[in-house]
Amino acid sequence: MSRSISIINITQNIPATFRLKYCDNFFNRLRGFTFRKAIGLEEGLVLVEKRDSKLDTTIHMLFVGTDLAVFWVDSSMVVVDKILARSWRPYYAPKFPASYVIELNPSQLSVFKIGDKLEFVTAPHTCPWPAPAGQ
Repeated sequence: MSRSISIINITQNIPATFRLKYCDNFFNRLRGFTFRKAIGLEEGLVLVEKRDSKLDTTIHMLFVGTDLAVFWVDSSMVVVDKILARSWRPYYAPKFPASYVIELNPSQLSVFKIGDKLEFVTAPHTCPWPAPAGQ
């Protein structure tokens, strides 16, 4: 099971309001947002690699039915590139090596700037279903 994380933008001194699925295994990274037609405003993924690399953090948009705001972050947690990735494109590669790929709703493209320093924090566990009435 993958965990959820939140992001703090240290450079801009603001916490992000979205919750991201931390994808640190091959199958989670491969699946990504494949076969999704839309994603929520506060929904996203962090695709995790073991080292900074351009090749390993190249993404595809085949079978992804929505555009994505994509940010590449290196091992020192600095945003090194970003792009609006269009659905059904064969690939997008970062300009500089990265260890993390953050994929968000396309409206979030301005949330991080190149050069921003980020911090990942474990999101608090929340129950996936509503509490019973009266509690």
